[in-house]
Amino acid sequence: VEVVGTDYNKGLVDTLRSGKPTFEEDGLDELFNEAVKKGIRFSHEYQSTDMYIIAVPTPYDKASKKVDASYVAEAVKDVMEVCPKGATVVVESTVSPGTINKYVRPVVEERGFVIGEDINLVHAPERIIPGNMVYELKHNSRTIGADSREIGEKVKALYSSFCEGEIVVTDIRTAEMTKVVENTFRDINIAFANELAKICRSDNMDVYEIIRIANKHPRVNILTPGPGVGGHCISVDPWFLVGDYPGLSNIILAARKINDSMPDFVLERIHNIMKENGLTDVGRVGLYGLTYKENVDDTRESPTLQMLESMERHLCGGQIKVYDPYVTRDLVPNQYHDLDSFLHDVDMVVLPGGIPGTPNLAANKTVTETCAAFARAGRKVAAICAAPSILASLGLLEGRNATAHAGFQDQLAGAIVHDEEVVVDGNITTSYGLGGAIPFALELVRQLAGQAEAERIRNAIAYRH
Repeated sequence: VEVVGTDYNKGLVDTLRSGKPTFEEDGLDELFNEAVKKGIRFSHEYQSTDMYIIAVPTPYDKASKKVDASYVAEAVKDVMEVCPKGATVVVESTVSPGTINKYVRPVVEERGFVIGEDINLVHAPERIIPGNMVYELKHNSRTIGADSREIGEKVKALYSSFCEGEIVVTDIRTAEMTKVVENTFRDINIAFANELAKICRSDNMDVYEIIRIANKHPRVNILTPGPGVGGHCISVDPWFLVGDYPGLSNIILAARKINDSMPDFVLERIHNIMKENGLTDVGRVGLYGLTYKENVDDTRESPTLQMLESMERHLCGGQIKVYDPYVTRDLVPNQYHDLDSFLHDVDMVVLPGGIPGTPNLAANKTVTETCAAFARAGRKVAAICAAPSILASLGLLEGRNATAHAGFQDQLAGAIVHDEEVVVDGNITTSYGLGGAIPFALELVRQLAGQAEAERIRNAIAYRH
């Protein structure tokens, strides 16, 4: 199959032509190099070919909450200028139900083409997540929406050349709705967990212990609360239904409002933590993480950016410091690109959402080394990790007595490292994505007192339930 990648951004095309991918993704370099060896070409001009796959942004209008299909429509217009009769146009961009009918079909018909005879339209919404794109591109199931079964099967045959997941052929509107429903379902479930976090915080209950116990029920699977919803899918797609079906999408709207409120909830937690620890200078607070999830350079709709925007609206922007090892370009004020300099200039580190580097705290040498460095300097680390209600206030003593104390609550749950044993509250689990407190605390001991001391304490672990 001859493949030509096309984009109007000449700089991007030139970078690809030079043999370099334009973003970081696990496995992408190998896949890119293999494609280059097999003859993939890159151009900023559309080609005359028999199949086009369109993958362009589809934001939503913040006023009307409706999908902004202008990028899709413009791309289709450009394709219509060069495509031969009989070509198939596949739209991968996520759109709201009816978008193909409302915005794409008229563009095709305006050019004098008869849909189904001269041009075939297909919707095959993408189903990959940053950080795991290559794997999911190969293994996730796909939906092919087409006007006719014959064309749907033709596109399915092409996608089967790289997709090992199940490929379902259906009509276009069903394909449109299915993708939006998938992301809306996730948004609603996240909102439920976030609302639980707020309820529990208001009445001094441990939301993670409650979720852990509730999830023992065979038909209950409550998600982990978070600092907000980022990325260009879950935080955007539900608005399409709110905009298109006002008055009917009540739960969807409520979920969006809850999740959009979480960055301010995190800011309130930061404010309270500062008061509890006697910190008064916002300029000495650092946010570790700019991206919307760990291990990617994607900052779209990032909760951290939402927090910074909120601070700006309240006339206190441009003070808090920010660092993310994956974001190398200057994106916000007071952004650091050197970890040591960042740590030197802050008294409090906040980890909003997934921690850059690895999803496991104990294995994340950057995080444990950060905490150890703070300990040696006689300073504390207050970290809000993965959820706005998490407070890990680490006060680490020198030598053999390495003590993590005072509020390893919720997900990190209060691991107390003594000279003789590690005592952990019973709500520690490793199922929340960032790992348990025991390995994290032991890694801190290793950083401060050496491997032998960590092994000695590991062998003396006791549990208090």
